[in-house]
Amino acid sequence: MEFNVSSAELLKGMMDVSKAVPVKTALPILEYFLFQLKGNTLLITASDQELTLRTEVLVDSKEDGSIAVPASQLIALFKALPDQPVTIRTTGESSFECVWSNGNSSLPFFPAADYPEIKGTAEDALSISIPAASLIDGIASTVYATADDEMRPAMNGIYFDISPESTTLVASDSHKLICFTTADVEAAESASFILHKKPAAVLRSTVSKEDGEVKVSFDSSTVVFTFGSTVMICRLVVGKYPKYRDVIPQNNSNVLRIDREQLLSTVRRVSVFANKASNHIKFDLKEGQLELTAQDLGFAIAAYEKLTCDYSGNDLTIGFKSSFLVDILANMDCETIVLKFADPRRAALIVPAEEEAASEKICGILMPIMVS
Repeated sequence: MEFNVSSAELLKGMMDVSKAVPVKTALPILEYFLFQLKGNTLLITASDQELTLRTEVLVDSKEDGSIAVPASQLIALFKALPDQPVTIRTTGESSFECVWSNGNSSLPFFPAADYPEIKGTAEDALSISIPAASLIDGIASTVYATADDEMRPAMNGIYFDISPESTTLVASDSHKLICFTTADVEAAESASFILHKKPAAVLRSTVSKEDGEVKVSFDSSTVVFTFGSTVMICRLVVGKYPKYRDVIPQNNSNVLRIDREQLLSTVRRVSVFANKASNHIKFDLKEGQLELTAQDLGFAIAAYEKLTCDYSGNDLTIGFKSSFLVDILANMDCETIVLKFADPRRAALIVPAEEEAASEKICGILMPIMVS
């Protein structure tokens, strides 16, 4: 096996897949990249057996072949090299060398046959196409709301609810629920899958909006995302997702309209004085006025702040966990936010104002807490 390549291009390819290299593993070979040279195309694969990333790099090939090479050492070497042509070739049964303008290195490799087999989707897999920008926005808008629940693994991922008309990404930890809907989807039939939050976060950081369309192929256990020259393969979360549409409030008659940044900054200020264990913050709503209060009786500290707002409905006192509310407000990008309440015991609906472009794309639900 021998090829010439730009050091910068090879480094970029390795960095693109390096997020799939496990930090700790019982299989030492998973700490290696799989290099597969076919003609003038080098396939670079990294995997932890749950998540696999594969990309292509154009090279000048001298001799085809496949080897598994140490990931951390190669990345460290190529980060330290200025951009220049580099030759990589095997020099024996278990070693290879990297040759650059004024030096070279020798490293061990594993035979490619020792690398675990990477399985894709079955022949009957369903396929859809999602714009890269919509996929990135959808994951960014929902991944923070996923749970860490060993008893209910389905809650630890993002639920993709796909129909011919639209696709909705859903995440919930039972205290808050976020839905992001996009109509920019091509689906022949209704389907769904649950993507664990770890590969979802990797996908968000790997996909570029310049990639255009992301092709998604999935069956009951595996999903494959194809974008640009990169392929991501990962196992799906097995389980049944709750009927999230049933918990979205429909007739909350008490409505608060307020500037999102103003509310966010106020919640952050007042919550400094909340009990650190509970993070409770109280809303007192009256016509044209919102008062936020937090206190920690154990340390004899408290704070409140009054805001002028557009509120229509009955006088209402309701409490929330401030950290959850900050999460939702910080991950929406609208200017004006609308909070709709039924009573102090039922969930609040949080959506962008009707005139906002994102008003039909995203909604949040936040469970209240009892306040004295």
